[in-house]
Amino acid sequence: MESKRKALGRGLEQLFNSENLDFNQLETSIVENASKDEIVQVNLNELRSNPYQPRKVFDEEALKELSESIKNNGVFQPIIVKKSIKGYEIIAGERRVKASLLAGLNTIPAIVRDFTDEEMMQIALLENLQRENLNAIEEANAYKAMIDALGITQEVLSKKLGKSRSHVTNMLGLLRLPDEVQDLVLHGKISMGHARVLSKLSDVDKIVELSKRIVKEDLSVRALESLVYTNESKPKTTTPKVKNNKYAYIEQSLKEKLGMKVTVNNHKVQISFANDEELENLLKILKINIEE
Repeated sequence: MESKRKALGRGLEQLFNSENLDFNQLETSIVENASKDEIVQVNLNELRSNPYQPRKVFDEEALKELSESIKNNGVFQPIIVKKSIKGYEIIAGERRVKASLLAGLNTIPAIVRDFTDEEMMQIALLENLQRENLNAIEEANAYKAMIDALGITQEVLSKKLGKSRSHVTNMLGLLRLPDEVQDLVLHGKISMGHARVLSKLSDVDKIVELSKRIVKEDLSVRALESLVYTNESKPKTTTPKVKNNKYAYIEQSLKEKLGMKVTVNNHKVQISFANDEELENLLKILKINIEE
C-alpha cells in the first residue's frame, strides 16, 4: 500500500507540475491501475462531500437524468474516496453519489485512495473546471483557490488550464463584486456577461442598483452595456465601446477567452494571432494536437 501511495504521489506531482493539467489523465490512471479487489461497495450514508468542492449549486434536471441512467444501467465508473475518521470523503464523483441517492441505491462502487488535504483540494477543483459547467462565481473561486494552493501566477494557471490570461483575469475580477451580486450570478439570476460589465464599475451602490434592474427588467447584456456607457458621460469624440454589431458581445467574449483579436462578421469568425506562441495557445484551447 505504501508503494502505491508513493507512486500515486509522484503521479500527482507530475500532473500538477506539468504544463497542462488534465483531470481525465489522473482519474483514468487511478481506475485503470486499480485491481478488482480495490473496487469496493461503499454505503452511500457513509460518504460526505469533499470539503474543497467548489460547486455550490447542482443542476437538478441533470441529476435526475443521471439518476435514471443509474437506475437502468448502474454506476458506470467507480467514484474515488478517501477514508476519514468516520466514513469516507468524496474525492471525485459527487454527482454520481447524488444521482445514486436519487435512484434509491444504498451502495456505490468506489476506489479508496490516501490523498493529502492539498491533493484533495486540487483534484476537486480540477474535476469541476474540466468536467462540469461551473457558473462564473464558482469558476472564479476555483481559479483563486488553485492560485493560492499551488502558489502560482495567473499567467502560469492560464497555461496549465489552456485558458487565455485575460479570461482568468476577468473571471477573478468577478470576485470584487458585492456578495449579494455574486449570489445572483451563483444562482443564475444574472449571467456571466452581466457580471463582467458590472465588475468594471467601482461604485458599489451603482453595481447593486444595476444588478436589481437586470433581474427586475430582464435587461440583456447589450442593454446593460448601453446603460452603463451612457451614464459614464463620455466625451463625444471618443469611440463608443458598444459596436453597432449584433455580434459585438460574442466578439468580446471570444477575445477574452482566447486572448486574441476576433471578428464576427458576414457569417464568419476570424481569429488573428500575433505570433507562433499565440497560435500554439489557440490550438491548446481548442484541444487540437498537431503532430509534426
